[in-house]
Amino acid sequence: MNFKNKGNKPTKTGFGEGLASAGEKYKNIIGIGADITASVGMNFFAEKFPERFFSFGIAEQNIAGVAAGFALSGKIPFFSTYGVFAALRTTDQLRVSICYNNLPVKIGGAHAGISVGPDGATHQALEDIAIMRVLPDMTVLSPCDADQAFLATIASVEQVSGPCYIRFGREAVPNFTGVETKFIAGKGQVFLPGKDAAIIATGHLVWSAIEAALELAKEGFSVRVVNIHTIKPIDEELLVKTAMETGAVVTAEEHQITGGLGSAVAEILVKHYPVPMEFIGMKDCFGESGTPDELLEKYEMKPKHIIQAVKKVLNRKLT
Repeated sequence: MNFKNKGNKPTKTGFGEGLASAGEKYKNIIGIGADITASVGMNFFAEKFPERFFSFGIAEQNIAGVAAGFALSGKIPFFSTYGVFAALRTTDQLRVSICYNNLPVKIGGAHAGISVGPDGATHQALEDIAIMRVLPDMTVLSPCDADQAFLATIASVEQVSGPCYIRFGREAVPNFTGVETKFIAGKGQVFLPGKDAAIIATGHLVWSAIEAALELAKEGFSVRVVNIHTIKPIDEELLVKTAMETGAVVTAEEHQITGGLGSAVAEILVKHYPVPMEFIGMKDCFGESGTPDELLEKYEMKPKHIIQAVKKVLNRKLT
């Protein structure tokens, strides 16, 4: 795959454009807003299909319950708000009303990760993957750029029959995959080949993983980059194959290390093919206000930190 940044674009925009596109094809899709329509990308759908968009204000638990009702009536409801509210404020309704009934409710978790920046700890979704992936029947998608967010949103309708959580961010990030790239829910992607170690990343940190691997290549290291855009169901076959062929793994995510991508990968590898692992992510702490760049630096999620983790895991591999 030829990786070239076609220009920075927010993944929330990919979600919004994907929802509007899916709405053209599937007339039973409806949108539900939480008073932050444009902020989470739902304005594209609301402007195109005003008769199918409903704003309930800041009432997330009520929105989840109403979405379940719409689903029971034959609709495919999408609701979106900041991921920290979509996942944590609505957990009871998600569990009992939506997942227990295995309903086709699609949830957009916006402003995910530390790089949402100045909004601070209360608005930075850093536990949402852990919450969502533990819920039975819930599919969890975490696209790496705007084009993949577009594809993931459509896939949530066409490939996922039950509830689905789509995680995306606010800040403009490198857009490098292309809407022509194949997206299969539940299947990871090898973005760069390598045999010495592997970086298994999700979301915005996939581009950082690519940058890290390219820098390591200049030092003679052959590092594979794997994009896990589906946290659940996770691509077990690819993860085991990657561990067997590289012998060392670093995971990278804008999320708490506990319960997130790193935990999901470790659960698979400890059972099938244990290898030395290192984890890039939030280390059991809350974030704070700052620019995305400042926060990624402070919480050690930049390419240079991934490089350090790869070198550390390589040393462990060799001892």
